[in-house]
Amino acid sequence: MAETGDGARGPVKSAERTVQIMEVLSASPERLTLGQLQERTGYPRSSLYALLRTLVGLKWIEVEEGGEAAGFGIGPRALLCGTAYLDRDPALPYAVRQIEQLRADVGYTTHYARLDGSNVIYLATREATDSRRLTSRVGRQLPAHATALGKALLAELTAREVDGLLPERLDALTPHTVTRRPELREELERTRTRGWALESEQNTPGLCCVAAAVPYRIPATDAISCSIPLDHATDQEIERVAEAVSRHAAALARTLRRDGIR
Repeated sequence: MAETGDGARGPVKSAERTVQIMEVLSASPERLTLGQLQERTGYPRSSLYALLRTLVGLKWIEVEEGGEAAGFGIGPRALLCGTAYLDRDPALPYAVRQIEQLRADVGYTTHYARLDGSNVIYLATREATDSRRLTSRVGRQLPAHATALGKALLAELTAREVDGLLPERLDALTPHTVTRRPELREELERTRTRGWALESEQNTPGLCCVAAAVPYRIPATDAISCSIPLDHATDQEIERVAEAVSRHAAALARTLRRDGIR
């Protein structure tokens, strides 16, 4: 850690603020004004504006000019860093091949994601040819408690570890999102028992999702999943997809362990 002005060890305030600005912008589906950023970060307006202009100059963020209504958003430098993370991940090329094979087997959109704190980050997606999704989820994060991917990975942890990992308040992404801890614990226990996770419209209306952890690490940090349109999600179809997801997750884990990927 760097030293602060009083000689004590701690975070550098400007660096900490810069990171939070980037995280707030990346989480927003639209550009944010100076006023909106100030409201979400709580930073003084003058220092916030100075940081924003610096980041714009360095191309980490972009601005759509409009006076007080100017909108700030993520810039191309941020994309380059995100791409570098994907390029250097040793497990990702194997995972991409595996979810492509899974898509060929089941005919639906498939995903590969990693647990990051209380969220899952999507590292790869292979869309079905008739996919209803218009934008890729790669590089995005969603709350673990609201996704099958997240539930599959939370089920790898003890109840105490789950409670310590998740925030006190579980936000609802849709009216179907599980936000009560007793209900979430029941879902995780069902996941442990059958070996795969299931959620229905908990983060995306019209879709249910089946996921299984990839146990090449202990506890597992990665999982693969398959999204099924709700009008196709009969019990029989869910069982068929769950068997395929579990089989491909196990195959990927064997391959990664064989090749020394940790």
